[in-house]
Amino acid sequence: MRRFFGSVVVVAVVAALGACGGAETAEEETADIGAAAPTPPPAEQGGMAMAADLPEGVTQEMVAEGQTLFTGMGTCTICHGPDAKGTTLGPDLTDDQWLNTTGRNYDEIVAVVMNGVPTPKQYPGPMMPRAATSMTDDQVRAVAAYVYTLSHH
Repeated sequence: MRRFFGSVVVVAVVAALGACGGAETAEEETADIGAAAPTPPPAEQGGMAMAADLPEGVTQEMVAEGQTLFTGMGTCTICHGPDAKGTTLGPDLTDDQWLNTTGRNYDEIVAVVMNGVPTPKQYPGPMMPRAATSMTDDQVRAVAAYVYTLSHH
């Protein structure tokens, strides 16, 4: 029984790292997997965008759900870090430098999360569609809403 449990854990970690193609640096990048992401500061202090600054159709509730997904089910923190400032496996999502899209448009960010990045321009492995999770379309849009706010404040 112990052997089976250990195999399940290894498979889960490898699968999660495979979402961003970083299995070869698993030891380095798994230290903070269980850590909770810090809550971004209020918009007036340079954090998430206010409701008036959100793209059409995006709500503060979507942003909050997206933050929860980003730090949990979405496995996003494995490659982008718990603070979304990037790791050796994935880029910083809080700055204005975008590698695989312009990042100016919410719909582009939705498309990246939905479709993944099969051939990243700078990082060691692909980002799988929906970060290799079972996120629904609405959950993908929520994650994209949160990511949008990280660099559009």
